[in-house]
Amino acid sequence: MPVSLDYVARETASNLWRNRLMTIAAVLTVAVSLSLVGTAMLLRQGVAHATTAWQHGVSVEVFLNPAVSASQKAAVQQQVTQLPYVRSCLFRSQAFDFNEAKHLLTPDEAQALTVGTTPASLRCVLNNPSQAQAIVKQFDGYPGVRSVESPSQAIRTMESFTHILQLVFLILAVILLLSASVLILNTIRLAIFARRREVSVMKLVGATNWFIRVPFMFEGVVQGLLGAVVAAVAVVVLHLVLDALGNAKTSNIWYQMRLPTHEVVLTSALVLLIGVVIGSVGSALGIRRFLDA
Repeated sequence: MPVSLDYVARETASNLWRNRLMTIAAVLTVAVSLSLVGTAMLLRQGVAHATTAWQHGVSVEVFLNPAVSASQKAAVQQQVTQLPYVRSCLFRSQAFDFNEAKHLLTPDEAQALTVGTTPASLRCVLNNPSQAQAIVKQFDGYPGVRSVESPSQAIRTMESFTHILQLVFLILAVILLLSASVLILNTIRLAIFARRREVSVMKLVGATNWFIRVPFMFEGVVQGLLGAVVAAVAVVVLHLVLDALGNAKTSNIWYQMRLPTHEVVLTSALVLLIGVVIGSVGSALGIRRFLDA
């Protein structure tokens, strides 16, 4: 018995309307579950972007002796900027560091400083924050260098935190995806169970298993697709929220978590694909036990 597209469309629409409450329940289940999955995926990507942006902004401060000669200063600056793992270096004068110190130190500590006793500095941005210690070892005690400071412990702490956070988001996405699969499977099974007598009658009149299965599979695809569309919209809305929060200040974490448009589109497309796959597989597994009977 051949399966025509017209028959599949009519049966799918009829089944969805006849069991509209169950259909709404299935669509909402897919929407909520995949919204959480998409959100977890988007946040995980945002954390990865924030980590990369933070790493590129990590700096090492090379403080020069207040009485450093012009030749020593030029030599230090040349040696530092020529290092392959240094992305850029910015020279800060004694006056600049003095004004900065007045804002960072307590009034009593700031009073002990003068422009002449405040060291000038080189603020260097690295390609990889793990290479900060190499500069510390190389220039500690170098002629004209007073000290070299790097946020080594802060780097290790932040890297550990971001790795754990990314792992949590990944595990959360996997758990929610499995939960969505189980919920969709059970929802579609309940819908098919309510029509088990109809399936039995169709088999008695000579309908093949595929003739019976295809409309149910398309029903699951439609349910999964509708729910996934809602979830994809939720992903886009979350992206817009993060984008709006990050536009106010370039220094906040939301700005660093902003994603390019193509990554948001890929995430939404993946959510749609997952919804279709879950709907079709869930309906196919749900009808199997009734066709084998």
